[in-house]
Amino acid sequence: MILDTIVADKKKRLVEHKERISEEEMKALAAACDRESVSFYNALAKDGLSIIGEFKKASPSHGKMDNKIELTDRIDMYNASVDAISCLTEEDHFLGSVDYFKQIRGISNLPMIRKDFIIDPYQIFEAKVIGADCILLIAAILSDRELKLFYELAYALGMDVLVEVHDEQEMMRAIGLDAKIIGVNNRNLKDFTIDLHTTRKLAQMLPEETLLVSESGVMKDEDILFLKQSRVDALLIGTVFMEAENPQALAKHWKELV
Repeated sequence: MILDTIVADKKKRLVEHKERISEEEMKALAAACDRESVSFYNALAKDGLSIIGEFKKASPSHGKMDNKIELTDRIDMYNASVDAISCLTEEDHFLGSVDYFKQIRGISNLPMIRKDFIIDPYQIFEAKVIGADCILLIAAILSDRELKLFYELAYALGMDVLVEVHDEQEMMRAIGLDAKIIGVNNRNLKDFTIDLHTTRKLAQMLPEETLLVSESGVMKDEDILFLKQSRVDALLIGTVFMEAENPQALAKHWKELV
């Protein structure tokens, strides 16, 4: 399964990262950070549909993105139209980097989530250092112990957490964690197929006070309307924004639909 390959590659990358900056040094850098996080939770909790605009260079399911605008122009458009920004920092399969994250952080005041395959506390300390307001924790790659430990560490550092789930079992684990923000990935990680009904099905399990983010598969107006009827608070939109000539206009149009 591709998820196993990504995690294996991430473990190799972590060895390289820790050789450049040790875990103790990264932990000290995080403790010394005086930047006050912008609430990712509040950005999604307000009335109406919130949109998280993503920046990524590629994905295993899609390949390289057909980017039509430069990073700075894209972020200018995101600043004017979306509620938060997601930036991929996974190097091997999404062609991301912390350098992209830091570049975007320098030109946007929107809350930002570090989207990566987090398997080590080191990455959480690093997220704080690069200016993340939120991190992604993927239930499918973490034990209950790791999920709880990483969740509590992120909040101790002043960041929010988006806990990503794919099925009923993972949803129950996220609910047991009392996660404030749960993201449902509509993509089957075994065969990459998309089914927006995954969000609708799992939304029925969600506590009323928990924010719901639907991830993957939004391509057209009908998808927006379907997901809004599925009790979502926010949508995380990647590929279609990355390949749009005017993501600002598209985000504005989709917000007006609901």
